[in-house]
Amino acid sequence: MSQLNPLDDPAADPFALAHTAADRIAELTGVARHDIALTLGSGWAHAADLIGDTTHTLSATEIPGFSQPALAGHLGTIRSILTPSGKRALVIGARTHYYEGHGVRRVVHSVRTAAAAGASTMILTNGAGGIMPHWTPGTPVLISDHINLTADSPLEGATFIDLTDLYSARLRAIARSVASDLDEGVYVQFRGPHYETPAEVQMAKTIGGHIVGMSTALEAIAARQCGMEILGMSLITNLAAGIQTTPLSHDEVVAIGKTAEPVIGALLARIVTVL
Repeated sequence: MSQLNPLDDPAADPFALAHTAADRIAELTGVARHDIALTLGSGWAHAADLIGDTTHTLSATEIPGFSQPALAGHLGTIRSILTPSGKRALVIGARTHYYEGHGVRRVVHSVRTAAAAGASTMILTNGAGGIMPHWTPGTPVLISDHINLTADSPLEGATFIDLTDLYSARLRAIARSVASDLDEGVYVQFRGPHYETPAEVQMAKTIGGHIVGMSTALEAIAARQCGMEILGMSLITNLAAGIQTTPLSHDEVVAIGKTAEPVIGALLARIVTVL
């Protein structure tokens, strides 16, 4: 049974709840405003230790609308970090995935909370499958665009948001100034939690996809609605079904994430430094 959550009430205002959550973060940390927010997916958690000085670590369950992550490898914490440049970073280690069945409001609550906390830049990371054969496991890739195959949206009612340049060209250029060899591709969000079939991967490739996963796209749409500038990055944890000849497993994803963590964590920390 789903954990009781104020966002489960269809009459609730998700933006008001995001402001309530942001106020609670400000109260617990003593930090009135954060500049940058990061959602750290599989393999990216180590970046939080390298961005700057962590001044506060909160359990997600202390914050209205958040719940403990269902997926191993996600920390279930929210951290306030002071970067060397004096900016404040809000690091979200408590991601709710669409496949958990809690509804889109809970999936994007962390993004809306980050915006309510003052963040104007949203960095979304994930572990994902690669369609490009030369992307070996452990390769970080910039997200240039996405294809949303969840058949859902965080936008409600007659809300029309332009998604042109959803993943900021400016921020991608900054990332490449830090690591010139960073490749980029189109991320395809499937509903999950099952991995894609080889035929579905070929479909994604045919319609223009290069990366397949189960997060990020819905969060990016919500971030754009909030007026945030978005940088998306995927860690290729495996080649996608049919591209990789061996069976897929979550254990493999976790293992690759752990191996790559020091390298991609340092990369992301360097990118944050120059934002």
